[in-house]
Amino acid sequence: MKALIFAAGKGTRLKPFTDHHPKALAKVNGIPLLERNIKYLKSFGITDFVINIHHFGNQIVEFLKENNNFECHVELSDEADELLETGGGLIFARKFLDHGEDFLIMNADILTNININNFVEYHKNIKDFATLAVSDRDSSRKLLFNDEMVLRGWLNVQTGEQRLAEFNKGFKPLAFSGVHCINPVIFEKIKRTGKFSIMEEYLDLMQTERIHGFVHDSVLIDVGRPESIIEAEKHFK
Repeated sequence: MKALIFAAGKGTRLKPFTDHHPKALAKVNGIPLLERNIKYLKSFGITDFVINIHHFGNQIVEFLKENNNFECHVELSDEADELLETGGGLIFARKFLDHGEDFLIMNADILTNININNFVEYHKNIKDFATLAVSDRDSSRKLLFNDEMVLRGWLNVQTGEQRLAEFNKGFKPLAFSGVHCINPVIFEKIKRTGKFSIMEEYLDLMQTERIHGFVHDSVLIDVGRPESIIEAEKHFK
């Protein structure tokens, strides 16, 4: 199985580090996020990676070269011309991923110990084109699921704004974990082009398609701010 790691973002919340470096090279206990996530996925047998780059992308290229790609096969999806966000980045990387096999997507600034084998098995059993890892934790935005764990809506916790596929019948609000398992048939379903968020596409597709959530209670830290590095260092040695 291939994994696409999103490492292109500007990481503005991690300033001043990201004034001179890509967020994927921010360190937790001395180890860059990108290295941690490659080794984490490698521990589940994944050795084939696509990494998208933009912001200080040359530093990621050099980092991988210095470390011999961590003995993995790595392809770079270079968004040098324009940062395309998660949806646009996925479409831009299509040539590396559209080969009939399911693949993982993971944000470079997420640290977790989700059991990837269990996640992939769940995805394959339900045969969806997209399965999203979710958990019950604090988040300003939540995805809403019905009793069968099918995506039916989105909620902004702070403003109360909702986007729903149907009347909210007590849907479960869960936070997205930044980890997806995808079947390449998704490339035929996505309508947007250019720069866009994959979540926007999921919220459109939930009207007509079944997108499941995989609930986990694993450690998950969004290492987006300097203070979250401190939190991450308590959990990831």
